[in-house]
Amino acid sequence: MKRILLTLVALATTAIAQEKPEAEVNPSTIAASIRRGVDFLIADQNPNGSWGGPTRTKGLNIYAPLPGAHHAFRAGSSGLALSGLIDSGDTRPETLAAIAKGAAWMESELPKLRRADQTTTYNAWGHAYGMRAFTRLYQTAKDEASKEKWKRLAQEQSDLANRYMDINGGWGYLDIYDGLTTQKPTGITTCFTTATVILAMREARDVMGIKLDDKVVKASLDSIERQRTPDFSYVYSHSHINRPRTPINRPAGSLARSQACNATLRAFGEQKVTDKVIDEWAVRFIDREGFLSIGRKRPVPHETHFQISGYFYYYGIYYFTESVEFLPAAQQPAHAERLARVILHRQEKDGSWWDYPLYDYHQPYGTGYALMALSWCREKLPK
Repeated sequence: MKRILLTLVALATTAIAQEKPEAEVNPSTIAASIRRGVDFLIADQNPNGSWGGPTRTKGLNIYAPLPGAHHAFRAGSSGLALSGLIDSGDTRPETLAAIAKGAAWMESELPKLRRADQTTTYNAWGHAYGMRAFTRLYQTAKDEASKEKWKRLAQEQSDLANRYMDINGGWGYLDIYDGLTTQKPTGITTCFTTATVILAMREARDVMGIKLDDKVVKASLDSIERQRTPDFSYVYSHSHINRPRTPINRPAGSLARSQACNATLRAFGEQKVTDKVIDEWAVRFIDREGFLSIGRKRPVPHETHFQISGYFYYYGIYYFTESVEFLPAAQQPAHAERLARVILHRQEKDGSWWDYPLYDYHQPYGTGYALMALSWCREKLPK
């Protein structure tokens, strides 16, 4: 019996050791990984220029009223995939062609994006990542007419997002719990959805000069602040404020949310989010990455440790870079190296990255997040 127990312990230890990211981080491995990710997105692009679709269903599917929810999912995943391609810096003809096709789809379809019905506001993700893509297209545009076009489209997405701000400030994605049917959403405002939208707006403002609604920004920041706990964990949603120590709201459950929310508050001048806070949460994110990883690829949301869902994994990876960007330049390379090692380790055999089986959107959105994050790491590491 003792021998069996020792064998089981040894096997468990080996499994844990194998799970530890040990990829070699250098310019060559990063370049090769980025190229594989780019190749995946080129091959995975739809003929119309978008990425993802409503296929590959499973026994438990995310609630998605037809057809509008899938328009939002496709807009969000396409915005992320397109942003990842642009950030990669890949200038091969096939990559530039994929970027051009993606840009044409975004230009045509994003102005039509609305909420599917009064039970969901998934469109917030499409507006946010549409702005991200338009900002990058603006930065790479060759003439002033093109720059003005991308700025106009980004302003439109910002204005559309404002229309769907929750009465509690900020944005959520579901409005099905209170039994009310209202013009303005009254659902579950989530700190991370709010951070996603506000950070995209800020980037578009800083790069292109779009105009933000100060009242919307203030209400959104106030909403995030209400969801912050003293240790800079962030509860899952506005309705969780009175339950701050349930597993999902504790530090391990907040690993990904804290990256985005700390970055948002810091970006808009919140002095409580100091360099020390950002550094501590960056270290904590990598040290406890295993908690997020346990949730990867599980088909049921919130079923694992600290009620973490798989779809937080690459979300947290990307917003780690947004948060660490506020640290002094000398501190960033060490964090970039640790993050790059994780990203390299998690890449799939087909070149993609994915964390949650969401119809057929998970590979393009996961790959988009990872390419943006790995491109950031490439820029921060010593040359």
